[in-house]
Amino acid sequence: MKHAGQSALAELQPLLMQVRKIPGLVERRPGIFYRRSQAFLHFHEDVSGLYADVKLHGRAFERFCVTSADQRHLFENTVRRMCEAAVDQEERR
Repeated sequence: MKHAGQSALAELQPLLMQVRKIPGLVERRPGIFYRRSQAFLHFHEDVSGLYADVKLHGRAFERFCVTSADQRHLFENTVRRMCEAAVDQEERR
């Protein structure tokens, strides 16, 4: 499965706009996001659809299908909640 190319990223543009608003994420290259100095989120394309790999728990990437609007909405909400909780936890330290 290859990393998302320009046409796939163009299709994901509404999702990318929402992900860019999530606190603590930095987009170092189009569609590739870091949290602190760690790779956190990137996208893939395949004949079966579009996918996001994200580190929600620990070091391993978890794969989410983001082909449909419903899948993208669920994915964005999941990442937003995780990042906001992490920022809150860091602020309490």
